[in-house]
Amino acid sequence: MSAVLRLGQGGLIQSAPRWGSHVAALLALWLGALSSSAAEPADTRAAFLKLLDRPRVELAPEVKPPAGTNGLRTVHFSFAAEAGVRVPGLLIHRGEAQGRRPVVIVLHGTGANKESQLSLLTDLAKRGFLAVAIDGRHHGARTKAGRGSAEYHEAILNAWFGSKKLPFLYDTAWDVMRLVDYLGTRDDVDAARIGLIGFSKGGMEGYLAAAADPRIAVVVPCIGVQSFKWALDNESWRSRVETFKPALDAAAKDEGETVSAAFVRRFYDRVVPGIYGQFDGPAMLPLIAPRPLLVINGEADMRTPLPGVNECLTAARTAYRAAGAEPKLQVILQPQTGHKVTVEARQAAVDWFVKWLRP
Repeated sequence: MSAVLRLGQGGLIQSAPRWGSHVAALLALWLGALSSSAAEPADTRAAFLKLLDRPRVELAPEVKPPAGTNGLRTVHFSFAAEAGVRVPGLLIHRGEAQGRRPVVIVLHGTGANKESQLSLLTDLAKRGFLAVAIDGRHHGARTKAGRGSAEYHEAILNAWFGSKKLPFLYDTAWDVMRLVDYLGTRDDVDAARIGLIGFSKGGMEGYLAAAADPRIAVVVPCIGVQSFKWALDNESWRSRVETFKPALDAAAKDEGETVSAAFVRRFYDRVVPGIYGQFDGPAMLPLIAPRPLLVINGEADMRTPLPGVNECLTAARTAYRAAGAEPKLQVILQPQTGHKVTVEARQAAVDWFVKWLRP
């Protein structure tokens, strides 16, 4: 039976049933780590890495002098993710700490930016972590002044028209992997203790990046885990596509079609290939095993319909059982909660990182 722990009014933690240089250079390492795994998960990871792969460039990091306040230091930095693409980020830490420390990467949701995560970054830094956030593709400092979400929707529409970019989820997952590369070059980072938490879009990008990159040691996807296939098969896709509706509507108009489940499938095939098939939640979430994984979702979240979430969790539990790592998988299903993270669940996420990364 599953153990259940109440979190006040905000949610519950449910553990799994208790069961007894870049991509080319890393592929051998990653697949080696999977030597005891079944061929199919290894093939899924390899296929996803192949989809994400692009010509490597030097990181060429640029780091500004730190600014201090209230015992914390904030560092702005950037690095090259690919040719012509730089990723801006910020890092917050306690100024008095010395030596190598664990890191928690924080990924924002649609329409937000790295600064929107300052509260969580500050809390993590006070607990002894290096807390890091980046702007996702076509968000924050990576957009032209005044463009806002329009640039993001335009990039997604351009993917439909054949730009060969992957601005919905996949490009930022690549950026996260390059961020891990950068963190590994810093003399204040313990590269064996890197965690990641993401919200909504960032939650999806987070579990995809972690599935691809075993260097991410602890993972907390928030209101992001889902089965795109289940949603399409059960007419529960409309809330999800609201986050990129301008691009979807423009693509449908260009084709002279109405937006339907069939058209959304075609749209996904061009814009985010494999997301309702080979790289859907039930296929990718198990690739995180046996690393500590805390999944946070809302029971009433229409963007991540619960039956699809349960399909992901069933697959993940099977993988954690096979790895003998069931205590490392836990789930918070926030009762009567939509697309948000409660205070209690957020605190549970911080505690999860403290438990497994030991700041």
